[in-house]
Amino acid sequence: MKKILFLFPYPSGTAASQRFRFEQYLEILKQKGFQITLKPFLDEPTWQILYKKGFFVRKAWGILKGFVRRLALLFSVWHYDFVFVHREATPIGLPFVEWFICKIFRKKMIFDFDDAIWLPNTSEQNKIVARLKFHQKTQYLCKWAYKISAGNTYLANYARKYNSNVVVNPTTIDTKNWHNPDLIQKKQNHKPVVGWTGTHSTIAYLAMLLPVISKLSETWDFIFLIISDKKPDFWLPNLQFLSWNKTTEIQDLAQMDIGLMPLADDPWAKGKCGFKALQYMAMEIVPLVSPVGVNTEIVQNGYNGFLCKNLIDWEKSLEDLLQNPEKRKILGANARKTIIERYSLQANTSNFLNIFV
Repeated sequence: MKKILFLFPYPSGTAASQRFRFEQYLEILKQKGFQITLKPFLDEPTWQILYKKGFFVRKAWGILKGFVRRLALLFSVWHYDFVFVHREATPIGLPFVEWFICKIFRKKMIFDFDDAIWLPNTSEQNKIVARLKFHQKTQYLCKWAYKISAGNTYLANYARKYNSNVVVNPTTIDTKNWHNPDLIQKKQNHKPVVGWTGTHSTIAYLAMLLPVISKLSETWDFIFLIISDKKPDFWLPNLQFLSWNKTTEIQDLAQMDIGLMPLADDPWAKGKCGFKALQYMAMEIVPLVSPVGVNTEIVQNGYNGFLCKNLIDWEKSLEDLLQNPEKRKILGANARKTIIERYSLQANTSNFLNIFV
């Protein structure tokens, strides 16, 4: 029985990137005969305060404990056949843990990443920690890795500069057991719902669309729904806010008819894996997205959503969908079909399992 050690930043079942990149495959790996060990860097109490203002001492203590756990872990690394590192083994400093794994213990390290993490991009709440980050570590992890699991082609092309053994492993959706509109109560709203879901770190992208939403709301009667971990600092008359909750995330998401994913056209955004669009589409929600990075591969303009290059496109596409419920239904069905065929857990299972060969 082969053994896999998973190293990742946050407690299991919390962060979306962990849940949808490898955690949903764990039972499948076990069924295939692998023995799994999960080792997050942060504990639950530290995770709960990580993105809140203040708590400097508690955050520092939580990070210190994470380093102690990582050091202790090195004494047992020799037990494992594979070590799967999601993003990084430690959040700050040099990649000493990965170096020991690859160079001293000679273990097969699989390096998995789903953002352009070689670029600085740290939240305002943790800008002090940002100074301690060593973003250049990404190139070293690519060089040392046995295999690289990259979330999209843009990330894979970066990784191939340092290692030829790269697999494009997209972020995937379980369309059977989780993101399945047939398993939830149908939405009760009689008005169309235009929505956005995400974290405090990405809500800033919505700012560019507020004038469009405001203008359209003068003519069309619709709900503007935001699902996030923090309440937005702006207000519109038709705005409704739902605090993100893992227990109700699918039911809440299912209230939407149209899903928004605006992005800036910059190197960081190009590294994103289109997770919002994937979620929308799996739930038969028509996605309106910026044509940045992998979005142009996921969304086929006019077939399963719309690619919006400028504010005119956003306004035109939104208005088209607001006045055509039948079109929303057709594009929503096409969107879910795309996810099932190309971005579902079921469609990508063999690709994921081949990483451990």
